[in-house]
Amino acid sequence: MLHPQARALLDFIAARGVPPTHTLDAIDARAFYRERRTATQPEPETVAEVRELSAPGAAGPIPLRLYRPAGSGVSDVLPVLVYYHGGGWVIGDLDTHDVLCRALCNGAGCAVVAVDYRLAPEHRFPAAFDDALAATRWVRQEAASLGVDAGRLAVGGDSAGGNLAAAVAIAARDAGDLPIAFQLLIYPATDQRRGHPSHTTNGQGYLLEKATMDYFHDHYIVDARSDLDWRASPLLHDDLSKLPPALVLTAGFDPLRDEGLAFADALSAAGSAASCVCFERQIHGFITMGRLLDEANTAVGLCAAELRRALRAN
Repeated sequence: MLHPQARALLDFIAARGVPPTHTLDAIDARAFYRERRTATQPEPETVAEVRELSAPGAAGPIPLRLYRPAGSGVSDVLPVLVYYHGGGWVIGDLDTHDVLCRALCNGAGCAVVAVDYRLAPEHRFPAAFDDALAATRWVRQEAASLGVDAGRLAVGGDSAGGNLAAAVAIAARDAGDLPIAFQLLIYPATDQRRGHPSHTTNGQGYLLEKATMDYFHDHYIVDARSDLDWRASPLLHDDLSKLPPALVLTAGFDPLRDEGLAFADALSAAGSAASCVCFERQIHGFITMGRLLDEANTAVGLCAAELRRALRAN
């Protein structure tokens, strides 16, 4: 059963005639996503520090935002989560996920570095991946100046950001010079072919629709052959062994549900540690909607607890 709070939210959206993302151009979709966040997100938590930074990237500086948890001292060396926001590689930014990053920062007792990677269609695949990887390398290289522990570095993200986190973890393993301790994958997109059953069963009526998935895909991916590239579809990498432990969180009424589960299953089959938790009554995007959805706050707490456990000092 769809959670009654999620049902009420969907009914409200329908009654208000809120336009689906795929009916807007990218510029308008970004503005609308940014503006509507205050209706569903909780009040932002207070943290010890928020600092605007940038990392060098192939196409210029990559904006970053560093958070340090409440109660931490300026001299504390903290574990760190590098976080990539969701939004289909087309929408979203540092502000749309500010509330979530603050909550994870405080809940896990770790620093968080949020990455404002380049967006499509102005910057097509693999621009977002390239920025995500470059920013993560920079955080490791600059760990001392940032007051973070390069040996306790996690990657994470929601939706498109979960896709980027999974791909960065694979790239880091293959390169062998960027050790990552944990992956936090919140309803990740893992297979650009979009053929899993939940794309059909959950493809209409639950906020993220099949038409919106196609819109995001077509803005990001130009050549259909890129669907098979593991940087776009981490599920399709031929070796998912020896990857960092992962928490894969999915939602029961999400088109991405089945490919999230498939990725967790593939990690486990390859011998990589993975846990998969499905919030069966929820919709895609719910984790940022804690003002209206109680289970969003439960999910944030679970993610923070798993981060804290994974990144605790040895």
